[in-house]
Amino acid sequence: MNKPKISLGSWAFSFGPFSKDPWSFPKVLQFISEAGYDGVEINGFRPHPHPDDYDTPAMCKDLLKEIEGYGLGISGYAPSFADVPPAEVDPEAYLSVFRKSLVFCTNCSISILRVDTVSPPVSLSADEYETRFTRLSNTWHAAAEEAAKAGVKVVWEFEPGFWLNKPSEVQRVISEVNHENFKLLFDTSHAYMGSVVGARQTGNPELLNGGVAEYARLLSAMVGHLHLIDSDGTLHNHETSTHTAFGQGHIDFIDVLKVLKPVIRDMPWWCVDFCFNPHTPTAGKDAVPFVRGLMEEVLR
Repeated sequence: MNKPKISLGSWAFSFGPFSKDPWSFPKVLQFISEAGYDGVEINGFRPHPHPDDYDTPAMCKDLLKEIEGYGLGISGYAPSFADVPPAEVDPEAYLSVFRKSLVFCTNCSISILRVDTVSPPVSLSADEYETRFTRLSNTWHAAAEEAAKAGVKVVWEFEPGFWLNKPSEVQRVISEVNHENFKLLFDTSHAYMGSVVGARQTGNPELLNGGVAEYARLLSAMVGHLHLIDSDGTLHNHETSTHTAFGQGHIDFIDVLKVLKPVIRDMPWWCVDFCFNPHTPTAGKDAVPFVRGLMEEVLR
């Protein structure tokens, strides 16, 4: 059986401790290649490939040639929608930005496009909550439909730092977007913070007795992409999950991945996510044999 390839998210060298001096994209590619990864998951924030900077097939062809020159593939694209939170803006405003990234994905033969709700997890009145929820689900349904025609899967990364971060809300989003081309991005660190800690959940927190493994069971049929990283149960800057190096947190990866096995064994990629981790230059190298070991244990 062919095992999934392993990629590293390039945002690990752009955000947080690297934000004042982000690594260039070629430097990231060199690191990823030398560390033994099979590919890169592209951060769509400058100085990494932004859809406005690679807006022609020729430019994307050159980018692909550069990436392939390091012996790497592309597992997905994670662009910015910061100016168009989908629950708060007119759907066409969001879709106009979405289409730029969709064209980029098409031109670069990328099959995964990552989205999030953008909005912070604030308390809302019942009426405003439902108004935003309806706008969000309708907008994402339209986005998933356009992406399906282009052969690109839309995956939503739910996390403590953004609106709709309770287990019941995550399930409801999938139900109400109601499109086979719209799936979940299951990030193990975010899943821990959502199921065990209840981080930044408004009102009464929703915790799961079975932790991340139970969350995986609830969501497995909806999962379309995977991000792997550990969690120590804390938030980075009181905002979103701390992405802790493997073995320095609390996640039982074997337990979680065995639950997800029916869906993740046939995925072309597993992505390692070191967002905001200052130790990525060393921990990012150690992650490769760790994840390959997980594959040997879980997928055998």
